[in-house]
Amino acid sequence: MSDKDTAADAGGMKKELTLFNFFTIGFGAIIGTGWVLLVGNWMVMGGGPFPAMIAFALGAVFLVPIGMVFGELTAAIPISGGIIEYVDRTYGRQLGFLTGWMLLLGNAPLCPWEAIAISTLLTDRFAKFPVLNWLTSVKLYTILGADVYLWPTAIALCAAVLVIFLNFKGAGAAAKLSSFLTKALLTGMVLAMVISFMTGSPSNALPVFSQVFDTAAGDTKATSLVGGIMAVLVMTPFFYAGFDTIPQQAEEASEDLDWKKFGIIPALALLASGGFYLVCIYAFGSIIDWHEFVVPAVPALAVLERINLFFYIAMLVIATLGPLGPMNAFFGASTRLMLALGRKRMLPEVFAEIDPVSGAPKTANVVLGALTLVGPFLGRNMLVPLTNVASLGFIFACTMAALACLRLRKTEPDLPRPYEVNGGVAGIGAAILAGLIIIGLMVLPFSPASLNMIEWTITLAWIAIGFAIFFACGGARAKA
Repeated sequence: MSDKDTAADAGGMKKELTLFNFFTIGFGAIIGTGWVLLVGNWMVMGGGPFPAMIAFALGAVFLVPIGMVFGELTAAIPISGGIIEYVDRTYGRQLGFLTGWMLLLGNAPLCPWEAIAISTLLTDRFAKFPVLNWLTSVKLYTILGADVYLWPTAIALCAAVLVIFLNFKGAGAAAKLSSFLTKALLTGMVLAMVISFMTGSPSNALPVFSQVFDTAAGDTKATSLVGGIMAVLVMTPFFYAGFDTIPQQAEEASEDLDWKKFGIIPALALLASGGFYLVCIYAFGSIIDWHEFVVPAVPALAVLERINLFFYIAMLVIATLGPLGPMNAFFGASTRLMLALGRKRMLPEVFAEIDPVSGAPKTANVVLGALTLVGPFLGRNMLVPLTNVASLGFIFACTMAALACLRLRKTEPDLPRPYEVNGGVAGIGAAILAGLIIIGLMVLPFSPASLNMIEWTITLAWIAIGFAIFFACGGARAKA
């Protein structure tokens, strides 16, 4: 399956995704609801809107070389779940499997996570309207301290069913949802800008750095501008995770796709997301004095509710639609990873089955669909430990992709590369360095972003289970 033409032809997948489809898949995966729900947390951690903005700008630039690496590899080898092929061809089957398995850990849990986010917004926000208080009229149970209600759970299930249904219909149907959600998110950004312009002032975002205490998001632990920037910077990779979903569906690219232009799409999605974050942080941070803004829980919605009920409801609806973007993108990417693992006999071969009508992975869609539908029943606290675990799986896979890109330059110099990383080997080296730095921040005990014991237990258990399946399927011996 290493030849890009024969791989795509043998797969039986529909070729219908355009450059714009790929962009909206990546952008929608990156931008969920954090820009509304957590913008106050970012300001508190950084000591103001400007430290948070600088951190998000640096985070985007920091990850751009990794985006370019994915652009080069995907344009050269455009197959579903291609990251497994890249590493398999350069570092062997075990590392190829580990990379795909870790990226699956970084992608798949976000599907049920986003379903929980929808249920949480319905419970915490919509149910406060007198006409909608029936949303929390029937409590099902409490799990890990979180209450689970019937109607928010049912509505979140309907949203999850929509995403699953569209993915069963094929990549084209799912891409239409991503396109719609991208427009909704941009509408939200424009709305925040308009409100800031109408009611706010640039002076509300000043001073550039100062500490705040006793807010719903806690206290500012940083004591300087640099410290505030670093506090936010270490967690930005989690909020940029998602551009890696673009390459996973490369096999479904339209026949006339310009692969040279495709190469810049992952980096472009990163930069566009960075711009989106910067605009939103500034807009919300200048509506009122930011020291006052960050005091309540979910300050973006709390302040809008106080300023104008129409703006509040509009932003609340957009924020509730937000989780569908990551759910949709990560669903497509995760099922393609399972498909690739099945094709290489690293998972049971049943995962390699493709629906002859829709061109979508059959077994992978069923398995991930079941996982996603479980999400709303788990409660908001169940998947909290998976946040950092997913980040580690994501950045580990990105780093391995960069290492594979560098090695392929030496082992397969004649491989057709419609797009090449800007800066050549130095650009690839920057991607490797970026990945290693972020991994270091997550695994070194003294780092503020290091994994705790529960998160290490989940990670190691996931790896152990994966290799048990790998060897049971004869993955160490099978040929791709």
